[in-house]
Amino acid sequence: MANRSNGLINFLQWPTAIEAGKATILDAALAAGVPYPHGCRSGECGSCKSRLVAGCVKMYGHSPDALSKEERACGLILARRSRPDGDVEVAWLDADASPASHSKQALRGRVAGIEAAAHDIVRLHIETVGKQLAFSAGQYADLSFGRLPARPYSMANRPNDGLLEFHIRRMPQGLVSGYVAEELCVGAEVMVAGPCGNAHLRGDVSRPLLLIAGGSGLAPMKSILLTALEQQWQAPIYLYHGVRDICDLYDAGPLSELAAHHGFRFIPVLSAPAVSSSERNGFVHEAVARDFTDLEGFDVYLGGPPPMVDAATDTVVSLGAKRSNIHADPFYAAPDRRSAGSMLRTIGRVLKSGRTQLDGQARRS
Repeated sequence: MANRSNGLINFLQWPTAIEAGKATILDAALAAGVPYPHGCRSGECGSCKSRLVAGCVKMYGHSPDALSKEERACGLILARRSRPDGDVEVAWLDADASPASHSKQALRGRVAGIEAAAHDIVRLHIETVGKQLAFSAGQYADLSFGRLPARPYSMANRPNDGLLEFHIRRMPQGLVSGYVAEELCVGAEVMVAGPCGNAHLRGDVSRPLLLIAGGSGLAPMKSILLTALEQQWQAPIYLYHGVRDICDLYDAGPLSELAAHHGFRFIPVLSAPAVSSSERNGFVHEAVARDFTDLEGFDVYLGGPPPMVDAATDTVVSLGAKRSNIHADPFYAAPDRRSAGSMLRTIGRVLKSGRTQLDGQARRS
């Protein structure tokens, strides 16, 4: 009997069917160059939510926050969690995915600069060899250092800048982020694969922008901001950066100067300051709720920890923002290493086996 998992995937928004093989719909699409909307590449953020028009799929476990039982009953699936069972026809839900499509690139690069942006944030500059990475503001790329597992990090620079800029937060017992913070040196080689993600800047310069960042989620928001300013954005722009305390805040000086020069609003927000300061206090979504009464007509971009993204999404929706105008990039962390010994054993296994991926597409650690 023929293996029904080796069917064809037809996309309503793409002219050519592709072979599914044994991959998920999202992985098969991206491997074939289809600009499929996605975010975390793990099926947890819900960005790959799609409609199953025809055929059957086997869908694996997922968070109900990404796809509810009611949505499943209405024929929706998560492309990253679904494998075709025979021929299928699928339609992704984000109609704006295609205009930002770039062919997936795998580029060799070198570390051109590395510095501490905050006590737990490393600012990394990478120069690619041969050609620049083509991407849209707000997207991310997978970075691979030697044989360590690839990790996705958002570009913080404009797409036409010469150097790629990344903001890498040091995670507790983080395998890759620990290496970047403690051992990575200028001149080291790095592989850059991308671009990925669909929380990219849309091109209507007449629509006001609300950018909400949590922690190192400032990186994609900074890329969007700088690109919008370069395009001489005609509508108001608001950038909120939520962190825990003043020591976690970074780039506040340059962004404040940029805001004074270009006329956008930059609002840092501290959720748990140890001492009083002149900055706003509270959660960043609460600051937004205090500042706005109506967000109808706004394009909203979110980047940072999933709880912040979820809370901010609920807030802006309650203020009138349309869900179709909300573009989010939640940063999911890779599983913690349970001990230093466990980390060393893991590194040893990676180096011995030559594997380049340990934790799937988990984000940022």
